[in-house]
Amino acid sequence: MIDTAYKPVTEDVVSDLIELLGSKNVSVDPDKISIYSRDEVPGAPWKDTCLAEVVVFPESTEQVASLVRYANERNIPLTPRGAGTGLSGGAVPAHRGILVSLERMNRILELDTVNFTITVEPGVVTSEINKCAKETGLMYAGDPCSGDASFIGGNIAENAGGNKVIKYGPTGSHVMALEVVLPDGTVTWFGGKRRKDVTGYDFVHLMVGSEGTLGIITKAILNLVPLPTYTVDLLVPFKSINEALNFVPSIITKARLIPTSIEFMDRPSVSMAEQFLNMKIPYSDRANAYLIIQLEGNDYDNLANEYEKVGDLCLDHGALEVFIADNRIMSDKLWKARKRVAEAVWALYPGENLNEDIVVPTSKIPELMIELDHICEDYGVRYVSYGHVGDGNMHITIFFQEPFDGYKKGLGSLQIKLYEVTKKLGGTLTGEHGVGLKRRDHIALFLDERQLDLIRRVKLAFDPKNILNPGKIVPW
Repeated sequence: MIDTAYKPVTEDVVSDLIELLGSKNVSVDPDKISIYSRDEVPGAPWKDTCLAEVVVFPESTEQVASLVRYANERNIPLTPRGAGTGLSGGAVPAHRGILVSLERMNRILELDTVNFTITVEPGVVTSEINKCAKETGLMYAGDPCSGDASFIGGNIAENAGGNKVIKYGPTGSHVMALEVVLPDGTVTWFGGKRRKDVTGYDFVHLMVGSEGTLGIITKAILNLVPLPTYTVDLLVPFKSINEALNFVPSIITKARLIPTSIEFMDRPSVSMAEQFLNMKIPYSDRANAYLIIQLEGNDYDNLANEYEKVGDLCLDHGALEVFIADNRIMSDKLWKARKRVAEAVWALYPGENLNEDIVVPTSKIPELMIELDHICEDYGVRYVSYGHVGDGNMHITIFFQEPFDGYKKGLGSLQIKLYEVTKKLGGTLTGEHGVGLKRRDHIALFLDERQLDLIRRVKLAFDPKNILNPGKIVPW
């Protein structure tokens, strides 16, 4: 056990921070502190207690290093923050202290068309990376559904997934190198533009998904791939969830191709997206499940043959129809519905609910959905399910139509039931949102004590004073 008697942020500390970073980059405004101390976990139980004492906005690696060195010397906790779009409490200041917003480190530093890389600061909005790469016929394939709002630094810290994982892998598959400020304030580079490297431990991919507990990322070198000339999306309604889910492996085994995306939406999620966006999705009065299948290629005739083959397979396996979105307007409308489901639930059913991103082997998803039905029926709750069915990562939002006495306790009990089922099916508690503060006390359901101890030891090897994003991932 370590000493966690953190020092408070006093007026003298604030004065020192102003001297280090400049007055425009330091704020003790209560409203700003409240906003920056939260992420997007709805009804978070820690919203009134986990509040930073000061928010800072460094503009360079040098400023971050000076800040971290200062905090380490004085034993003041630091919490790095991206855009605040997280869903795990990962950027919430669990031990108060200094909240470090990286939003002003937002430059694209280099686009290298020889080595097919792009070098960026952590505060770059993820979609801006693709806009830059597109100009040279390249693409950043780490594309989370929150890419229009999230920062690349947060994506790396959580190893964000998104809708293209089945073909391209999660964020970590595209990270080649990282500049990191370590918890003592020293600066180092892990990795480089090299395609092969087995010199020492793979610290790059240890940092990816470490949720800001091991260091603060100040630059990243990302891999780029050729931008496909053509993209086609298929919207495929099915009468039943089982028909849709059981069909998914056939896309690969029978069509013999790997789609860019295979996404799933159940009927309640489609209905809520329709209400929230004031739009109509075909067959929403008859279909109980939808797949969104994206294909891409450089030869349109070949691509047309592929999507016709996939479409025929869909119909052979019970699809009610196959709708083809082969232009930008139709495709954007389709993906807007998919990407706004969670927001729709929060808007239509405000208050505390349960947002989970469990992941199981793809073969176990049908069984997971059956178990989910049973659990929600037992607890008298409703749910929507949607997500990245191609890689087994299902997003499930569970909510009560009307809150009642004890409903929060009921949600907690239900969460444990869902986790137990997930473990039984060979899954785990988070596929891309992260453990953070929200799931920290449940991680022992999935990792044995030896693994938890290793996580703590790795953390302390980097951060002996435990000042960097303390209180996350594992209980101490």
